[in-house]
Amino acid sequence: MARIPDAGLMAVARVRGVRESDSRQGLRTAWDEYRAAQTKVDELRAQLARADDFVTGSAPEFQALRQTVAMLGDALIAAEDARDAAQVISQSAYARWQYDRTRLAAVEMLLDRRATERRAEMDRAEARQLDDVAVQRWLRDRDAEGGVAS
Repeated sequence: MARIPDAGLMAVARVRGVRESDSRQGLRTAWDEYRAAQTKVDELRAQLARADDFVTGSAPEFQALRQTVAMLGDALIAAEDARDAAQVISQSAYARWQYDRTRLAAVEMLLDRRATERRAEMDRAEARQLDDVAVQRWLRDRDAEGGVAS
């Protein structure tokens, strides 16, 4: 049975590749959640900015407007908290992805280096073989010409 060069290291690369892919997907999800949370904050701020200032009206209308503004303010605070939490999660996901990507790159670099070393060794072996063939050819040609007196 033929031995596959660096089979164990290739298995490590596959596992690390899956981890990197998973962490990249997690990062993408975290960024999507952060953007959605930021959009919610922006929408609530816009609603709060559009809330009309009370100019005239009855006391119940004033209280209703005040309640609406207070509820929008509370919702904005909650949305900002959710956005901040999503930002922390996305920063953590980014750090994890960087870590996984670095580990994968290290294994891939090692595999490339070993493949380059094997190619260089094969080239040296081929050069030795070609040198041997050239020496044999030269000896045959020399013998065919009548040989050299010793």
